[in-house]
Amino acid sequence: MTTTEDRVVVQAGLSAYPEQPPFSPAIAYPEYDLGGPLSSEPNTCYDAVRNCFRLAGLHSAAFESSAWNPLSDLIHDGEFVLLKPNLVKEVHPRDGRGWRYVLTHGSVIRAVADYVFKAVGPRGKVIIGDAPQTDSSFATMVRVLGLDSLRDFYTARGLTLELIDFRLEEWVNSGGVIVERHKLPGDPRGCVAFDLGSDSEFADHVGAGNYYGADYDLGEVNRHHSGGRHEYLISGTAIACDVLFSLPKLKTHKKAGITVSLKNLVGVNGDKNWLPHHTEGARANGGDEHPNPGRKHLLERRALAILRSFSMATPSIGTLVHRAARWAGRPVFGDTETVVRNGNWWGNETIWRMCLDLNKLILYGTTDGTLRSPLPMNRKRHLALVDGIIAGEGRGPMNPDPVPAGILLFGVHPPSVDATSAWLMGFDPDKIPIVRQSFRCRGFPLAVGNWRDIKVTSNRPDWQGPLPEIADETTFHFQPHFGWIGHIEREPSTCEQPRIDLLLSSDSPAAR
Repeated sequence: MTTTEDRVVVQAGLSAYPEQPPFSPAIAYPEYDLGGPLSSEPNTCYDAVRNCFRLAGLHSAAFESSAWNPLSDLIHDGEFVLLKPNLVKEVHPRDGRGWRYVLTHGSVIRAVADYVFKAVGPRGKVIIGDAPQTDSSFATMVRVLGLDSLRDFYTARGLTLELIDFRLEEWVNSGGVIVERHKLPGDPRGCVAFDLGSDSEFADHVGAGNYYGADYDLGEVNRHHSGGRHEYLISGTAIACDVLFSLPKLKTHKKAGITVSLKNLVGVNGDKNWLPHHTEGARANGGDEHPNPGRKHLLERRALAILRSFSMATPSIGTLVHRAARWAGRPVFGDTETVVRNGNWWGNETIWRMCLDLNKLILYGTTDGTLRSPLPMNRKRHLALVDGIIAGEGRGPMNPDPVPAGILLFGVHPPSVDATSAWLMGFDPDKIPIVRQSFRCRGFPLAVGNWRDIKVTSNRPDWQGPLPEIADETTFHFQPHFGWIGHIEREPSTCEQPRIDLLLSSDSPAAR
């Protein structure tokens, strides 16, 4: 296999993650030169990451020798690499160990980091960074995933691994209401502001002026997406790095259908309230918050608008009133985990545009806020390795059910990796806007060609060859988020489907 846009590797057959950080390999591979004790437990994750690079044909002439340096074909000595895992939220609402199918596992990050360090050498720089959901704890995720042990492991060997929380604020959320806000230092390299203008996927979108971001202040997100402007604030580290290596989790997603490599870049933003998440209003007026807003929906929207304003104006009293009102209103309006609201359905025409705009800025953006010429040879290198060992289905991205898929996917082209992920999940890439449109972007292209041209290399014989020829019966059949059931599967779902046109809606930052 050659590392081109239309090639994706799939490693199958994994069953579990190792438990003990720093997740060293259990086998003394010829190329392993970091020293220290090997793992006392099996580490099939490390073995599988290694085999992904072997299946990709990277530095194949030196395989099984001490000189094998697979990522040297893609990452060069002395370069600066950002590892971008999926660090969305440290807790699962129904399972104390549910973080295993919500977050990228530390053992996958460790194996990739070893080979990245081998490629960049002692002169290189490696950073693990993300901007988690604002009401989450970065410190807790670092501890749960063993990332602090990874940092200490590399430090003891004269290598530097930085851990960076890109957020500017961390919130405390109680009962679905923001009750505290704490300032954070953010990215030490600062942020870079961009305006995509007419090259944004939002150009000419009818929802302008009605976007909902990540906070109660609707004016903020709409100020950045009006009058022909489409502005984003991006982590300086994500722009300055030579290579962004995305390490997403394989999950379904309530707003985007699936969350893999393309959606993972929401975590490189500097301010989430520059990011439109859905468009308020009815579909007839360009809105996408709900498939069929009725009187109850409109009543709820008006009430919540008043409560949001009250919370912002008088935080000490307003947040208490807001929490009480949400608790009292739940029996009437329903819970977000059981009803459609806030663009959590297949008709969301907002979030995929925002995600693809972020991908454009990572590929073509420069540290002075300008954009390189939109030619394939000018793109930043953006690699992807997907953790699907224990994946998530249903109410993703933060409340999914586990799927022991046992797979890793690797490629040098995130749109192709995501299309392959969708296919293996049992979905039709053409029915998932974030995937379909990634091959059709305006202005600054993310892809050349068509997802149907993708060729898969795998240790599973029935997953070899052209992606569309991988038989349905050999793939998984993930349960979509309930707002997407019946709209993205390759085959009609046989499960009981909720009537989306009868589901209720409301609004809250916790629903994001």
